[in-house]
Parts: sequence; C-alpha cells; structure tokens
Amino acid sequence: MTELIYHVATTADGYIADPNYIADDSIFLYEGDHGPDFLADIKEYGIALMGGKSYELGLQDGMKPGDPWPLAKFANPELKHYVFSKKLNIDSNKDVQFVKTNAIEFVHTLKQTVDQKIWLCGGGHLAGSLLDHELIDTLILKVNPVMIGQGIPLFGASKKHIQLKLINLKQYNNDVILLKYKIIYK
Repeated sequence: MTELIYHVATTADGYIADPNYIADDSIFLYEGDHGPDFLADIKEYGIALMGGKSYELGLQDGMKPGDPWPLAKFANPELKHYVFSKKLNIDSNKDVQFVKTNAIEFVHTLKQTVDQKIWLCGGGHLAGSLLDHELIDTLILKVNPVMIGQGIPLFGASKKHIQLKLINLKQYNNDVILLKYKIIYK
C-alpha cells in the first residue's frame, strides 16, 4: 500500500494555525535553512491532499479557484492535488480535483491504487479523520520555536492513541526542528 505522509508545520504546542486559521509568518518561520529541505521533500511526493479550509486560505491569499498550492506547484509542477470539501463549488481540472465524496473511502482507495508518495499537507480536521481510520503512515513535523496557546490542533478533534517511532531528527540554525516519525497504531 502507498505511503501517506502528514508533513506539516506546527507550533511547539501542536497547532497548525491560530484560531482564525492564520498560518502566516507571524507564527511560522518560512525563511531559513529548512526551506531548501522542504522544497526537496515536495519533489518526492506525487499526490497532495488538503482540506477545504486549507485551500480556502490559499484563495484568500490570492490563489485563483482551481489553482494548485503555489509553493507546491513551484517545487513540483507534476504534483496532483486533491481537495476535500463538500462546500467549495469549484470545477476540477488536471492539477486539482475537488472531492465531495467520503474522504476516508477516497483516500483508502487512492492508497491501494497509486504507486507514489501521498502528502497530506494541510487540514487538522482531515488529518484527524485519516488518523482515526489508521490511514496515515508517517508524520513529519516542522516544529517552529513558538507557542500560541490555542488554535487549530494538528489532528483536529481526534483522540486516537498512537505510538511514534522516531526515524529522523534535524535541527536548523533558526531553531526549527524537523521530526520524522513512523506511526504505530495499537
């Protein structure tokens, strides 16, 4: 089965955005020596998954409806995006497919039928649902040296108990830490 990797930036206290879904440079460090590694990682993925709210944030930042996430497109022009939203009314195209059906069933089938790494790049709610159904294989956290006290949790409302096996750890000059874990389901 194809590997699904949740590769996401987070605060030290486990939030992927503030309560207003803001995940800009007021919270996260986008510049620094971790940047080239992140771009290299994106090149390894064949498919990107994201929740509708994450996609909407891109639209608020100037992305046009139907466009792939700009940084991902820059790093990997061949990356196919799947956006999970029942409320977004945007037509799918060759780069971005909007999925209104059951995300769990769709991702389960995707993992069984493709032979490329799948990148879950955003959406705490989507991540929590996929975790609850044991569909995430690897967790890569770009931990930023900040705590915000409240916001959008890494795995939404999920209460799933998992074990993590550390595969790799890297510290950057700007105090960002990259942690790579294999998820072990009980």
